[in-house]
Amino acid sequence: MKKQLYILMYGAISALLLTSCVKDEVYNTSHPDKGAVSIHVNLPQGMGDYTVEIDGQSVQGSGATIVYPTLLSPGEHNLLMYNHPDGLTIADGIARVNAMADTQSNGNVILPMPGCLYSVSTTCTVTADDTVHIELDPLRRMRDLHFELTVAEGDPERIASVEGVLSGIAGTYTLATESPSREPMTTAPTFTRDGNRVTADTRLLGTADEAQILVLTLRFTDGKVQTIENDLTEMLRTFNTDMQTPLKISGTLLTPTAANPGTATITDWQVQEVVDITIK
Repeated sequence: MKKQLYILMYGAISALLLTSCVKDEVYNTSHPDKGAVSIHVNLPQGMGDYTVEIDGQSVQGSGATIVYPTLLSPGEHNLLMYNHPDGLTIADGIARVNAMADTQSNGNVILPMPGCLYSVSTTCTVTADDTVHIELDPLRRMRDLHFELTVAEGDPERIASVEGVLSGIAGTYTLATESPSREPMTTAPTFTRDGNRVTADTRLLGTADEAQILVLTLRFTDGKVQTIENDLTEMLRTFNTDMQTPLKISGTLLTPTAANPGTATITDWQVQEVVDITIK
């Protein structure tokens, strides 16, 4: 009788010990088969609101940190981040500078001074049952270009207005490949005269095609009109290599005089990177 009791007790203890060795599986999150993504953006000054896209699904952001609202399957995912500058339209991974209002019929002449595009193209690796933390540094994708001409011959007060057209520039930017298009577009910077200086500013996604041509039309107070065509290709040859630093192109403008009534010309062209130019 005692022997049977011992056997029963031994069996119960063994069963209890075996049961205590079986543990429930422990997870770190409430989504054990998927991963979460938390994004911190190092916001450049003046960048404004932005969009983050992962595998084509987007979420809007304005502050420095956002949590992507969709849980993702483990593995590598494509990520895009871009802001929404005035004067650009972004759709299907392409940022496009808007056409000027009076040229909407052909769309070939784009705005000379849109807002500045910032973007990031990268990948993120998601781990199941975890949160991946991503830090993004948006890069400037547009470069400021400043024109400055000094009237050194002729009376600058005779210049009633100056119109300019710059061709051979990029009108679109592919966010995923981080590259401007090669299809050439045209823009029309606004030139103004202040004393003997004629200046204009433009902001470009980059150069395109094989040539960049600036055509200036000078209208004088006596009704005469002169056109100057300038090949800037060599001056803008490295334009796309550094979008962070503004570029300045300057020259000497020679206008007709009584003693020299010929055609207006521009001489002494110079190109320089100028960090202290502020273009708004």
